[in-house]
Amino acid sequence: MRILPLSLILTVLSLSFCAQKEAPAPPPVVVTPTTPTTPTTPTDTAKKLVWSDEFDKGTRPDTTKWNYNIGTGSNGWGNNESEYYTKDSTNARIENGNLIIEARKESRGGKNYTSARLLTQGKASWTYGRFEIRAKLPKGIGSWPAIWMLGANIEGPGAVGWPACGEIDIMEHTGKEQGAISFSAHSKLLNWTLGTQKTYKTNIDNVDAFHVYSIDWTKDMIKFYVDGVLYYNVPNDGRGVDAYPFVAPEFLLLNLAVGGNFAGNTIDDSIFPIKMEVDYVRVYQ
Repeated sequence: MRILPLSLILTVLSLSFCAQKEAPAPPPVVVTPTTPTTPTTPTDTAKKLVWSDEFDKGTRPDTTKWNYNIGTGSNGWGNNESEYYTKDSTNARIENGNLIIEARKESRGGKNYTSARLLTQGKASWTYGRFEIRAKLPKGIGSWPAIWMLGANIEGPGAVGWPACGEIDIMEHTGKEQGAISFSAHSKLLNWTLGTQKTYKTNIDNVDAFHVYSIDWTKDMIKFYVDGVLYYNVPNDGRGVDAYPFVAPEFLLLNLAVGGNFAGNTIDDSIFPIKMEVDYVRVYQ
């Protein structure tokens, strides 16, 4: 998801936590992706399951694993988004073994839509590993589901803010480009404000069916997969943490935004309510 540049974050930090960008960016520099290959899954027999949520217990997300962002953030979470995030069961719940994040057409806090953003910040963070999320995405113009990560040092003691903390976008999708999936990585030297972020977009069939979105993350490389197919690499090019800050803990976020600079200002109200469904989240190290 998109985030305010560091200088603006520092000016609004007292108002709200912001973890997304604020304004339309110059056209991104797309790095030539790896030619897609078709392993069944990223495999490494040395990796063991260290954290997971199968969403198979209770009716609400596990509060020992997930926190919520609440409200509108600053300037629509820094991105002119049109939703108010809640922790209400209408927006975040467990049904039939899946996490449901639902965006609804209803007024709250000066916004015309509600939704939810769950994050493991303060509960769990990781340095390196394989991250697998099986999810089903909504259709409709105005929708913006995302599965992503942020450096734990974005705020708190020793905070470096965004983009120095690093951001890994495991999956982003907008309803205005149905079927198109984006993968991105942002750092101090490589980010949207400079038009230099590492990013790649591809089309997949039946985006509104369940797919497994995953990354393999090491000190040398981040590899992006859909259903075990490798689409894109972000290498550590040796320029240090300003270019590759992904050598420190990051936490995970799951959310469904409405509108905003990336999804566009046009929102089709006839699509609501819409759901992002997550079957599981699994972390291997």
